[in-house]
Amino acid sequence: MELSRLLAERYSVRKFQDRPLSREDLSIILKAVLTTPTGCNYQPQRVYVAESPDALEKLNRLSKCIFGAKTVLIFTYDSSEDWKNPLEEGIHSGVQDVSIAACHAMLQAWELGIGNCWVNYFANSVLERELGLPETERAVLLMPIGYPAPDAAPLPLHSSSKPVGDVVRYI
Repeated sequence: MELSRLLAERYSVRKFQDRPLSREDLSIILKAVLTTPTGCNYQPQRVYVAESPDALEKLNRLSKCIFGAKTVLIFTYDSSEDWKNPLEEGIHSGVQDVSIAACHAMLQAWELGIGNCWVNYFANSVLERELGLPETERAVLLMPIGYPAPDAAPLPLHSSSKPVGDVVRYI
């Protein structure tokens, strides 16, 4: 699919078919994550694949935005591995690195006909504790992912965008 068409047509899927992703499709999506550019190529991103009934039950308790997906990707980064800006204390690349990785997964999935939704509606520290993540890992987002239900549709706001002049500034 042409990239401009993919970008225009992709929307957040909030209703999925009651079937898991095929191993082949999941593998293609996860390989896309490996092509992600990261700060100094440190690759601090981690992706957890939640598919077991126990994991999905836990995620459904932690967020109301799993939408019945049979697979949820959990994107984190290791704060001991992300790039640190030597020019300013506290500036680092972890969230950006994970966000790029998630975008790669999101767009690769859509090209395969697989829907997904970027979810930040959860308590990050609670999720980290409940999943037993290593102390240096920070959760950034959840991505329910799967084959869209036949009646899945974008929210009405999907087709509206601010004018370019409201977003872009020339200096």
